[in-house]
Amino acid sequence: MNGPEIRVEFAPELHLFVPRARPTGTARATADGVSTLGHVVESLGVPLTEVGTLLVDGREVPHGHVPAGGESVRVQPVTHPQEVPGAPLRFLLDVHLGTLARRLRLLGVDTAYESADLGDPALAALSAAEKRVLLSRDRGLLRRREPWAGAFVYSTRPDDQLSEVLARFRPALRPWTRCTACNGLLGPATKDEVADQLKGGTERSYDVFAKCGTCGRAYWKGAHHEQLEAIVERALAESGGES
Repeated sequence: MNGPEIRVEFAPELHLFVPRARPTGTARATADGVSTLGHVVESLGVPLTEVGTLLVDGREVPHGHVPAGGESVRVQPVTHPQEVPGAPLRFLLDVHLGTLARRLRLLGVDTAYESADLGDPALAALSAAEKRVLLSRDRGLLRRREPWAGAFVYSTRPDDQLSEVLARFRPALRPWTRCTACNGLLGPATKDEVADQLKGGTERSYDVFAKCGTCGRAYWKGAHHEQLEAIVERALAESGGES
């Protein structure tokens, strides 16, 4: 490195983003007198969506602080639950998080998702346009400036991913109110209204139905209902029964 340096220590939750800081959690960076601390932290590998409080020599500073040589920086993770001010809490998920998207919709959480890969620029623009929190495991996508808000999904397992999002954002849960296919709102429907989607066994065995007001898909308590019920019950328990 050329020029004065700063010492940057990362909280354990952030070590996965900074391989060069392992195993101590500490890295060094050049203080050029121009770059902000937010830029320095991001250049070391941590998306700002995952950065909470920044401490310089023990005092809290904003992301726009320009560090000077010899300063010691502590980077804290975001606090949970995380507040997202300025708009109703809604999500946008990238193409790799389809199972998580369906489970959030199962819980009644407003969740936009397209199975086709829209590309990073389009996703970032959609997040900004609709004021949705962009959820992704793509660090490059989360480092873009356009998204309204974002969060890295740490786990690769859908069960753990759902627990992460619920713990971090505490969205209001309204199970069984959204279409898992398109995110539209569900309403009650008669058997006659959904008859064209029913096979003989289903038509004979079930009498209670719901229908999506957007795409028209029909829902009933079919063979997979117990599995879905278990997901809902677990989510409600983790959220303290909030709905």
